[in-house]
Amino acid sequence: MASTYYITTAIDYTNGPPHIGHAYEKILADVLARYHRLKGEAVYFLTGVDQHGQKVQQAAEKAGVGPAEYANEVTKKFTALWAKLGISYDGWAATTDPRHRQCVQRILQRLHDEGQLHKASYGGHYSVRQEQFLTDKERGPDGEFGPEWGEVVYIEEENWYFKLARHREWLEGFVESHPGFVAPGFRHTELLNAVRKMAGDLSISRPKERLAWGIELPFDPGYVTYVWFDALINYISFAGYLADAGSGLPEFDDLWPADVHVIGKDILVPAHGIYWPIMLRALGFADDKIANLLVHGYVNIAGAKMSKSLGNSVDPDELADKYMPEALRFYLMRDCTMGQDMDFAEDRLVGRFNTDLANGLGNLLNRTLSMAGRYRAGVVTCAPHDDADIRELEAAAAATVETFAARMDEYQVHLALEAVWLFVSRGNQLVDSAAPWKLAKDPAQAARLDAVLYALAEALRIIAILSAPVLPNASAAILAQLNVPGTALLADAKWGGLKDKHQLSPPVPVFPRIEAAPEK
Repeated sequence: MASTYYITTAIDYTNGPPHIGHAYEKILADVLARYHRLKGEAVYFLTGVDQHGQKVQQAAEKAGVGPAEYANEVTKKFTALWAKLGISYDGWAATTDPRHRQCVQRILQRLHDEGQLHKASYGGHYSVRQEQFLTDKERGPDGEFGPEWGEVVYIEEENWYFKLARHREWLEGFVESHPGFVAPGFRHTELLNAVRKMAGDLSISRPKERLAWGIELPFDPGYVTYVWFDALINYISFAGYLADAGSGLPEFDDLWPADVHVIGKDILVPAHGIYWPIMLRALGFADDKIANLLVHGYVNIAGAKMSKSLGNSVDPDELADKYMPEALRFYLMRDCTMGQDMDFAEDRLVGRFNTDLANGLGNLLNRTLSMAGRYRAGVVTCAPHDDADIRELEAAAAATVETFAARMDEYQVHLALEAVWLFVSRGNQLVDSAAPWKLAKDPAQAARLDAVLYALAEALRIIAILSAPVLPNASAAILAQLNVPGTALLADAKWGGLKDKHQLSPPVPVFPRIEAAPEK
C-alpha cells in the first residue's frame, strides 16, 4: 500500500473563472487533507486545472487571444482564489505541463501498440458543452437532447477509439464487488445502473482541423487527445507515473492508489465511474489499485444549479472579501450534507457565522480569557476537584473527539462539526451554570473557580484542535491566545494538556460579529 495519504480533486476547466461549486470542492478536499495531517499522516493533496479542449479554444477565440494565453489568465484566477481560501495543496496539475503531456503520449502509444485503440469513421450528435458524442439514450421523452447538453451539432468524422466495451463485464463485476468504490453509498447504485447500460467504444481523439488545442497523438499527428482522456490521466501523471528520473514528481508507489478522488456528481458518469477505472484496467492496474471516488452534490440557489446565463451565480472571491475566507469555509462545510445538493443563501452564511462562531466559540473564548485575566492574572491552575459539571465536560470532550474522528473518517464533515459545536455549547453552559463572577466574590470558592477556569481553557484547546481542518487560521489564533506553542495534533486533544499554572494571553476577537447591511 502507498505510504502517503493521497487525495485529489477533479481539475478545474479553464473555459471560465472559478465559481462557488469549485470553491466547495476545493474546501472539502482541503479539510480532508488537513484532517489527515492532524492525525500525523503524510499527505499529498493534488489539484489543478484542465487547460485543453474545445471550450477553451472557443472561449479564447471569443476573447481574441490564443488558447494558451487565455487558459493561463483563467488559471491565475483559480490559484489566487485557492490562496485566499487557504487551500493547502501539495501538487499542482496543469494539463499543459510537459511532464503531463509526456505521460499522456506514452500511455496512448502503449495502448496503440497493444491493439487497444482502433480508427473508425463515425457520424453522430455532438455536445459542444460536454465535448462528447451523444446517443439516443441521452434523448429526452420528446426525442430531443435536453438543455444540459448545450449546443448539439451533427458531426461525421474519422477518429481513434479506445476499446471501452471489452471491459464492460469486468467493470460491472468490479463495481458490484467494491461498494466502497464510490461514496456516498447511494451513488453506487446509480453507477452500477449506468455501467449495465454502457455500449460502444470511446472516441479519444479530435481532428486538428476541428480542434488544435490539445495533446497530439504520438502515432497520428493529425489528431489531438479528447480532453477527458487527457484530463483523467492527471491523477497518475502528477503522481509520477511513467515519469523520467529527475522530473521533480513524487515516487508513484508512495502515492498510488489514491485514497480518494473528490469529484462532483455531474462527472461521476461516465468520466470517473466508467472511463477512468477502465483506463486503469487497460494499463494493467489490479483491482486493488483502482482509487475510490467521493462524490459531492451541487451548490444551488433556490433549488436551481448556479449559472451565469440564469443570472444566479455567486462569486466565491467576492464572498471571501466581503466576509472572511473562513466564514465561507465554515458555512459550506457546516451546512452541506456530504453527497447532497445544498442551497446557498448569503443570509444563512451570516447567520452561521454569528451564531456558531461569534456568539458560540468566540464568546466562549472571550469570556474564558477575560475571566482568567480578571480573577487570576491569566493563570489557570490544574487542581484536584470533585465538581460534577467539570467531570461531565471532561467526559464530553473525550466523546466529542471520538465522534469527530469517526465522522471525518466517513467524510461526514458537517456531522463532525455538529459534534464539536455541541461541545462548544457545553462549554458556554458551564460558564452560565458555574458563574465564575460569583465564585470570585467568595474566598471559600477559590478552588472551584480555579477548576472551572482550567476546564474552560482546556475545552477551548481541544475545540481549537478539532476545528483546525475547517478553520486553520482561527484555530491557530485561539491556540496562540491560549499560549499553546507548536503544531497541535489530534492525539493532543486529550484532557489535561494544559499544565498547572499555565499562563493564558489576553483575549483578541477572532470572530467579529457580521452586521447585516441596512435595507435600502
